[in-house]
Amino acid sequence: MALIDSIEKIVKSYGATLYDSEIVQENGETIFRVTVIRDGGVDIDLCSDISRDISPLLDITPPVNGEYRFEVSSPGVERKLTKPEHFKHSIGEKVKVKVLGGKKSKGRLIEATDEGIAIETKEGIEHYNFSELGTVKTYFEW
Repeated sequence: MALIDSIEKIVKSYGATLYDSEIVQENGETIFRVTVIRDGGVDIDLCSDISRDISPLLDITPPVNGEYRFEVSSPGVERKLTKPEHFKHSIGEKVKVKVLGGKKSKGRLIEATDEGIAIETKEGIEHYNFSELGTVKTYFEW
């Protein structure tokens, strides 16, 4: 079983969903970050419990060579959408879309399929294939 499959199984055992995993460099440090979502929200206790259960797996199958820090967190209220599942979980939320080629749009995500998305803007409904999209992020108006 692959490492990510094992991580996903642990996350599911807590009633949560694996949102993403990534290896990033921040401030000269390598970080293996696992982000999770759960209906009703993600709190520090959930992150701590999931982290505690995943850590032994990483001792056996490290995600990177060398030193790294491991984090479990929520993707947050304002988060980048990169996978079809991210979009599907975010239907109904406000999004900022940067289309390849420079166009920008803001609106409510109303549809997400395996091929693309639809957002409702002030001007109407806009449809985009995933191949057209640059950066897409959810946003929150305070």
